[in-house]
Amino acid sequence: MKEENKATRQSYGEALEYIGSINKDIVVLDADLAGATKSDIFKKKYPERFFDIGIAEQDMIGTAAGLATCGKIPFASTFAVFATGRAYDQIRNSVCYPNLNVKICGSHAGVTVGEDGATHQMLEDINIMKGLPNMKVFCPSDETQTKWLVEEVAKLYGPCYIRTARLASPIIYDENQNFEIGKAVQIGDGTDGTIFATGICVSEAIKAQEKLQKKGINVRVVDMFSLKPVDEEIIVKCAKETRKLISVEDHNIIGGLGSIIADVLAKEYPCKLIKLGVNDSFGKSGKAMELLKEFRIDNDSIVEVFE
Repeated sequence: MKEENKATRQSYGEALEYIGSINKDIVVLDADLAGATKSDIFKKKYPERFFDIGIAEQDMIGTAAGLATCGKIPFASTFAVFATGRAYDQIRNSVCYPNLNVKICGSHAGVTVGEDGATHQMLEDINIMKGLPNMKVFCPSDETQTKWLVEEVAKLYGPCYIRTARLASPIIYDENQNFEIGKAVQIGDGTDGTIFATGICVSEAIKAQEKLQKKGINVRVVDMFSLKPVDEEIIVKCAKETRKLISVEDHNIIGGLGSIIADVLAKEYPCKLIKLGVNDSFGKSGKAMELLKEFRIDNDSIVEVFE
């Protein structure tokens, strides 16, 4: 990992500006939070293709659906708690049911929102979105992956949900890294265990991997940025090749990454999985890194599982 830290929400905004320059059908909507979601980067460059709907998330999704029927490729941005919670009905019936080409970005997801507290720390959005027919769900882990994902999603037809974070995190990948929708990225070949992680927890998993290596415990990290479609093949492969499996996510363990992996294992290769994440509770106000430790999704907590 590089020493430089950058929030995936920032990378999302920069990626929107770039794809806006190569595809004139890209339009961006926001719900009075453009400065926070970083969609304002697109707004400054292409004001005629930016629509601030105001504090009306349901209207934003409905408007995005209407633009999609006219051949536009709308990216609708707001906090994850508002995007998937307040506007769920519109996503379900106006976007997914007619299978429209709408891209939704929920930023400020997870407990790493920090001091904003439980009301704004969305911990159920992966669960909500993956249950919708036609919806694809992604949770990128760093700047490189986020920028690639936004470009790739713009080429895909159909509803997509991208989950980004407020907290700046390490840049993991260089520009030559290959990514593929529906395929995870394996980091290392350790056989003592597999750490499945998504989003901001991938860098924590890599830190844990490095600490464990010093203790003579060799594990692999699997970046599960593509949650739906999910890479079933790598899940089964790691289950067969490593002694211990854990999942780690800045999300409720009910319905999130751990549940996705457990579903695959139950069907293809039944075995034990240890799930690290928020355990059926709401978040709380505090500093982001302290909350990762509080909810046992930091690198030290991962290390403890293997000791």
